[in-house]
Amino acid sequence: MPHPVLFRFDTLPARALFVQTGANEGDTIGLEEAVVPGDVYRLAARERIARLAISDTGREQPCVADGSEVGHPGDVLTIAACHLLMAPAGDLVEVLVLVLTDADGSSALHLLPLSRLLPNVEYELVGTETEDAPQRFADIASVSFLAGTHLTLANGRQIPVEDLRIGDRLLTRDNGPRPIRWIAHQTRRATGAAAPIRLIAGTLNTARDLRLSPQHRLFIWQRRDELGTGRADLMVKADLLVNGTTVLREEGGFVDSYQIVFDSHEIIYAEGIAVESMLVTGQMRALLPKDLGLSNDPDAQADAAEIEIDETKTGSDDIVDRLTRASRGDPARD
Repeated sequence: MPHPVLFRFDTLPARALFVQTGANEGDTIGLEEAVVPGDVYRLAARERIARLAISDTGREQPCVADGSEVGHPGDVLTIAACHLLMAPAGDLVEVLVLVLTDADGSSALHLLPLSRLLPNVEYELVGTETEDAPQRFADIASVSFLAGTHLTLANGRQIPVEDLRIGDRLLTRDNGPRPIRWIAHQTRRATGAAAPIRLIAGTLNTARDLRLSPQHRLFIWQRRDELGTGRADLMVKADLLVNGTTVLREEGGFVDSYQIVFDSHEIIYAEGIAVESMLVTGQMRALLPKDLGLSNDPDAQADAAEIEIDETKTGSDDIVDRLTRASRGDPARD
């Protein structure tokens, strides 16, 4: 059974974060019953960050996706806890604890920091949440538009996302005008996995600067197959486009973000270019009202995954430059 990739996140093994001083001195970080507030943790510099690929094919829980650097495809993934750590300067870092369980029932703990963890810094454990942990994962995994982003209505008019209302009809690429079923607004810390991505005006034909959540996918139509994918339609995550010049990661402060949901997964238009709406998955349902009546859409996930650019096969060249040439049909460079 295939396990298409929906998300990719940088993770660490739980052994990477150990108690330097405190009641559990020498122990690595664990679940709620295995940690003590006040213990001081330090990051082991020798541990390598690895990309965890996550799939959600409509099952009760997500699982490890094909091509993941962590775990094995099909391993069940549980968002088990969220630890809150404080650095000496008072900066707070949230760390999700993920449990990967294989077919034999063996489990391993991995960490998904929501802000950057630095070696040689002491972090005091100040609290742990378990019930809200899946919600925190949904926050960073959800497809969000940042305040000020202009979306295209069915009549062609562009209005800021914060002015949209349920029932407004947006223009979709494949299904014409479609009414919005649900809108959510959140204010979140713009750090780590939640730091927004900014495309400078003109990049990939954007009409204005476009700010998206890192996991948000853009739709690209290739006039010429620059990436050698064998197809014209492509999707690419905003996070993968960061090049430090025309596509930037914006760290720091807080951002207002909005999630847009239709009856089905749609390609809509933001600042004049095609991007996706939020795909309803098991994890995303943590954000949705229970009476909304929308179900998981594993077929939509599989369809999107089929045309998504594999980040492991993009090469070292600036992917923005390559996609720009592809969308314009420019001749290949030597």
